[in-house]
Amino acid sequence: MSAQPTTAMSTADAARVETVLRQLTPKWTTHFVHTIAKYGPAMRVRDVAHYHPAVSQSYVSKRLATMADAHLVDRDATFDYSAPYRLSARARTLGPLYRAVAQWSSEHLDRAPQGRSDRIEDALHRLQLVDTTEVVRLLSEHGSMRVTHLGERVSVSEQLISTRLNRMQADGLVTRTGPRHGDPYTLTDAGRALAPVYATVQQWDTRHSGASPTLVPAATRSLATGADPMRTAAALRRSPAPTGLFSHAPAAQPRVPAAVTAASHPSHGRCPP
Repeated sequence: MSAQPTTAMSTADAARVETVLRQLTPKWTTHFVHTIAKYGPAMRVRDVAHYHPAVSQSYVSKRLATMADAHLVDRDATFDYSAPYRLSARARTLGPLYRAVAQWSSEHLDRAPQGRSDRIEDALHRLQLVDTTEVVRLLSEHGSMRVTHLGERVSVSEQLISTRLNRMQADGLVTRTGPRHGDPYTLTDAGRALAPVYATVQQWDTRHSGASPTLVPAATRSLATGADPMRTAAALRRSPAPTGLFSHAPAAQPRVPAAVTAASHPSHGRCPP
């Protein structure tokens, strides 16, 4: 079987991934994309609201307007407030991205909602925090890092990176290597399994932005690019991406208890059956 190319993720790539994730994260975005895809192709605000009685029609209107700003939906008549919305070309190709996120969630998160849209939104909420992708990138390269070193590499204060790491730990992405406050952080199984998700996000963004990622031979199965120390997690551009994309051999980590992940994650509304 011929080797497939991989995409080397740089710091800039990590920032792009987070930008995409934040566009998809706002509450009910996934629900509304699925609703229009299923019952569309064009739906007015009141039609979308009909399938989501848990939220008001005014809220649906505001969320669809936000989705339009993110180029996820289009309207035939911009200034006609009764005009229906349609999924944009970008949104119509979200299927592989949603599937990758849902699969990662179902395989690696102890606590997750039962509904597919809720599961996807729960997972996206965990991944969209600023610098999360860069921290995953750095830990995938180094295996483990102390708070001070992570703060220096991410260029934020130790206090701020500590807050972000606490959130990532509660969300099941990282864990400390020991019980002491100064012990280094490392990726959990869930954190190490994010490579296919990031690869799919990059594919989707590249498809619609025209960006050209740097290619390295898949045969190396390594993140190294010359002598550049900023090596990072890479992912196959063709789905499904493998999970063993990191340049080191990570040690097995204990699964994060459900009580820990539940403690920091806000409850989400559920899509009606």
